[in-house]
Amino acid sequence: MTPELLRASGLPANTAASALTSAATEGPNSEYGLLRDVLLASPRNLSIVPCNRVSEDALAEGRSSCSISAAKQHRALLDTLIAAGVRVRMVQPVAGLPDLAFTRDTSLMTPWGLVGLRPGAEHRRGEVDVVLETARANDVPILGRVRQGTVEGGDVCLLRPGHLVVGVSEKRTTTEGARALGSFFEERGWQVTLTPIDPDLLHLDTHFCVIDRDVALACVEKLDPAFVAMICELGITIVPVHEEEIASLGCNVLSLGRRRIISTGSAPRVDAAVRALGFEVLTVPLGEFTQCGGGVHCLTMPLRRQASAV
Repeated sequence: MTPELLRASGLPANTAASALTSAATEGPNSEYGLLRDVLLASPRNLSIVPCNRVSEDALAEGRSSCSISAAKQHRALLDTLIAAGVRVRMVQPVAGLPDLAFTRDTSLMTPWGLVGLRPGAEHRRGEVDVVLETARANDVPILGRVRQGTVEGGDVCLLRPGHLVVGVSEKRTTTEGARALGSFFEERGWQVTLTPIDPDLLHLDTHFCVIDRDVALACVEKLDPAFVAMICELGITIVPVHEEEIASLGCNVLSLGRRRIISTGSAPRVDAAVRALGFEVLTVPLGEFTQCGGGVHCLTMPLRRQASAV
C-alpha cells in the first residue's frame, strides 16, 4: 500500500471524489479516535528556519538539514502509519515552502469539514493555500478559513468530543485567531477553552498532548494552573513530561487510537511510562524534523478518525 497524492489520484475522477468526500465527512471529533486517514506533505524542501527556539539553537550549533536523511525518516513515518492501517494522503512539495511537511499547522479537519488556519509565521502563510487548493480539487469539504488574528494547528487540541482547546502565546497563535477558530465550534455547540502558553515553547503540542480519552502527556510546570486543574477535574491522567524532554519533542506524539501512539523515541522515560499504562508505543526517529522544532504530531494532520463517544 502506498501513499496517495491528493492532487493526482489514480482513481477515476468520480470515484476519487466520492472516496475523499466520504472520508472528510467523518472528520475527527477528538485527538484519540481510531485514525483512518492522515495528511502528510513531502519534506523535499525541508530546511532549518530560525523561527523558534529549537531551530535557532540548531543553527547556532552549526547544524543543517540533510534531504536524504529527511526523506528516509519521513518514509519510515509513512510506512509506520500504513502498517497501522492508516490511509496516508500526500501533498506534493512546493518550492519556497520549507516547513510544508509540518501539515498540522496549516489546517484543521473538523467533524464538518476542513478549516484553513492562519500561521503566525509569515513564511508559512502560503502553505495554507497549497493545502486548501489540494483539498478543494479533490472534493474534500471546506468549512471555512480563519482570517482574523493568527492560529497554528500545533496549538489546537480536540480535547474530547464537544470540547476544543486552543493554546494562546500571542506570538504564533493570538487570542483573536483562537476566537476566530473557536467560532466554528461554538456555533455547533462545542465548548471552547483558551489557555495561555509560553511563547518560547512554540506550540501547545510541545508540552501537552492527548493520547486517549483519559490520558495526556504534559509538562505541568509549563502549563497554566487553571488549565491543569481543568484537566484533573475531567479525570484525565497526566503522564509527566520533564522540561528538558520538551526540546527533543518527547511530548509531541500522535495517537493512532486503541491505545497506540507514535513517538520519536527521543524521550524513552516518557515512552516507558506510557507503555506501563498499557499502550503500544511505536517509535520513529525524526531527528531531521525535531531540529526544526517539530515532531510526529506536527508532521501529521488527521483527516478522518472513528468518532469518539462523549
